[in-house]
Amino acid sequence: MNKHELLDQIIAHLSAEIEAYEKSARSAHAEATHEQNKAENKYDTRALEASYLAHGQSKQAADAHVALQQFQALASRAFGSGNLVDLGALVELTAHEDHSFYFIGPRAGGIEITQDGNTVLVLTPQSPLGRQLMGKRKGDRVKIEQSGIKKEYLISAVS
Repeated sequence: MNKHELLDQIIAHLSAEIEAYEKSARSAHAEATHEQNKAENKYDTRALEASYLAHGQSKQAADAHVALQQFQALASRAFGSGNLVDLGALVELTAHEDHSFYFIGPRAGGIEITQDGNTVLVLTPQSPLGRQLMGKRKGDRVKIEQSGIKKEYLISAVS
């Protein structure tokens, strides 16, 4: 898997996310300030609700901007077999026939990127699995609970 391409895909995903949030915020702001949405009585809250929506979407866009800047500043470094998992690491976990790929990023946990037919999930060091992986190396094991069942995974690669 090409980590440079993966990072470019994450950056493109965040850029598209920002554009969508900003477009939605502009639309909600226009709705909140439109003449037809002027309150007709004290129970008419259309404009107020639209302004709350515009504010929330603007906040999401700002958070995505910060994430984008942090990913753009993230140095793509190679991790050897003896290196500890840290920011910028691509980690492969294996349990029998099951292979999972994770990219440790500074923010934006939960983004899924597909590369070479594999799905890579962005994790932050603050997430439960991210906390387990940080400081581990190839050959170490982690336990993951899924649907109430704990499963042990081998860290089969750190790049």
